[in-house]
Parts: sequence; C-alpha cells; structure tokens
Amino acid sequence: MNEIAIIGDGRMGRALSAALRAAGRPVTGPLGRCPRLPDAIDVVLLCVPDGEIATAAAAVPPRPGRLVGHVSGATTLEPLAGHEAFSLHPLMTVTGADAKLAGAGAAIAGSTPRAAALAEQLAADLGMTPFTVPDADRAAYHAAASIASNFLVTLEAAAERLLGHDRALLVPLVEQTVANWARLGAADALTGPIARGDEQTVARQRAAIEGRTPDLLALFDTMADATRDLAKAAA
Repeated sequence: MNEIAIIGDGRMGRALSAALRAAGRPVTGPLGRCPRLPDAIDVVLLCVPDGEIATAAAAVPPRPGRLVGHVSGATTLEPLAGHEAFSLHPLMTVTGADAKLAGAGAAIAGSTPRAAALAEQLAADLGMTPFTVPDADRAAYHAAASIASNFLVTLEAAAERLLGHDRALLVPLVEQTVANWARLGAADALTGPIARGDEQTVARQRAAIEGRTPDLLALFDTMADATRDLAKAAA
C-alpha cells in the first residue's frame, strides 16, 4: 500500500492525515512546507491554500511513479504540471482534525488513469463518494459549495445578532430547515412570511433591521428578493 505524505499542517491536512490513518493508510505528516521527502514516498498530497499549490508542487522532487495531488475544489490540475497529478476535494466543511468525512462527496481528477484511480480509491478509503467535475465547471462547483456552507454561516451570524438571545435557540430551526430542504427541495421547504405573501410582516422585519443593525439591511433586501423569486417559482 502506497505511503502518503501530507504537506500542509492546517485544518484539512490534519483532518485528512487522521482520517487516512484511521482507514489503514500509511501516512507521513502533516508536514510543513518544502519538507525533505524520502524516496520511498509514492504519493504526496498538498493541503495548502490554492495560491500556494504551484509553489508547493514545484518543491516536490519528481520521480517515476510518484503521484502529487491537491485538495482544492476550485483548482484544476494545471498547478501540478511536471508531476503525474490528481486532486481530491472533500465536499465537507472541516474545522479540525476530528472532522467526519465519511458520507461526503469528493470531487476527483487525475492526469492519467492511474492517478484518477488513486484519487477514487482514496475517496473510497475515506468513505466518501467520488465524482468528477469538468475543468470548466470547477469554479462554479466550488462557488456552490461556498454558498451552501460558508454563506449559510454568514446568514446565521446575522440572525444571531438580531435574535438577542443564545444562538442555541436557533439551532433546532436551522437543523429542521436544512433537513426539509434535503428531503423536499427548496421550493417545498420554503416557509415564512414571504412564502405566505405576508408583505406587511416583511416590512416590519425590515424596519426592525434598519433600526437595530442597519449594516444588515442590504443583505436582508437581497435575500428577501431572492426568496420572493423562489416563492414565485414554486407557486
């Protein structure tokens, strides 16, 4: 079984190191940038920021049989030029080494059939479902992931500011909303005053935001307009 060197001691590097070890894969790392790699290392996985992939890849000595990969969702294999290359992007939010990757999707790519097969096998070892994304669609794919995860956190932060109580009170609402969306789809999961056509309530909400957190008004207006469009499409 190929030994994998993980380069990058951030959240993703630590999470993948732990998960691959738990799956029975021999792992070295996570290592810092520009490490001295033993010749026996057959697989190098770069867990570095997107803008540093090319530099990190250039620091890995190429040799026959060695595969070099990255974990970026938005990036093609181009920064890995000069290596037999692959990519593996867990479609999962990762906040620490104990992140649960099993059950998530994994966008994979390979510059050769052997590299693609390795990426697919690593995804399977981690309990993830591999799928491919055309190069032309990588940025859109990653934008979808950011909207679904990062922007959701931004919205919940705004709701928390307005609530005036412990955010734990919002947790059941958020969890059920996400469960409804997963089960029913967006159109049938939508509830609330806009879905009911209750614009008087929406106006009172807007006035409250304008008075308490005026910096959130543009966000509220944008989301309200988008929600109206969703409600109309669902009607």
